[in-house]
Amino acid sequence: MSTGNLKYQYARLSSAEKLIAINVAVFIVTALVTFLMGFSTNTIVRWFELPKEFNDFILQPWSIVTYSFFHGGIWHLFWNMIMLYFSGRIFLNLFGTKKFNNVYFLGVIAGGLVFLLSYNVFPAFVATNTALIGASAGVTAVLIFVCTYIPNQEVRLFIFNIKLWYIGAFIVLVDLIQIPNSGNAGGHLAHLGGALLGYVYARQLLKGSDIGEGFGQLTESFNGFFKRKEKKAPLKTVYRNANRNPKSKVDYDKESKQRKIDSILDKISKSGYESLSQLEKDFLFKAGKDQ
Repeated sequence: MSTGNLKYQYARLSSAEKLIAINVAVFIVTALVTFLMGFSTNTIVRWFELPKEFNDFILQPWSIVTYSFFHGGIWHLFWNMIMLYFSGRIFLNLFGTKKFNNVYFLGVIAGGLVFLLSYNVFPAFVATNTALIGASAGVTAVLIFVCTYIPNQEVRLFIFNIKLWYIGAFIVLVDLIQIPNSGNAGGHLAHLGGALLGYVYARQLLKGSDIGEGFGQLTESFNGFFKRKEKKAPLKTVYRNANRNPKSKVDYDKESKQRKIDSILDKISKSGYESLSQLEKDFLFKAGKDQ
């Protein structure tokens, strides 16, 4: 398969699917390089995992994000990606790529911060030598966001339907129970950090406040440094009708579209996604793609 075709196929993926592809690629490449070069298991991962000590974290601050792209085993990766795929599909039916990325990566950061604080505050963890890896905090943030934003939406689970808020509550409860009863307390604490971020984000968005807007603008500015400046198009003369306001129709159409989106989202929050007509579902899906 040519490089151009691979780029085309990758570009067609949703943002959740792109994250899955990157996580799988990182897992495979890391495993192959470690094996072929005869490295120890942690030789590569230790440069990207999130250490528990603040002094170590200061020396590799990128790890507050990069830890989420590495996994401890095939099943760790598998379950995280399965959850990301299904929760991501629901999320992206409601919102666009930008908001999805905001929730996911803010969840990763929140989970990492909870891990760092916990292992430097609680006496039970002082003598523990550990580090954090895995996408679970970001995945949990997306899942809990969806469960909070449309709590009464029912999804098919095996042979019966269940409301999303039941799933969210179960996930959080399991993590709370497992903190003292498993060998992965740090991971469960990170999950809860991501869950808290997802919950707060959704609640604030329902009130009309997007708490991730600043983060989104920051990441866009950061990405701009790594993109080549587009070549300026040659100047050309354009004649316009002086009596016509070209922005009026555009602004009107944009406002009308946003009002319709708000109305549909309000209907979802009250009655669930399945209460929408097929036309409303199609309109919302297309609007999410255009964002």
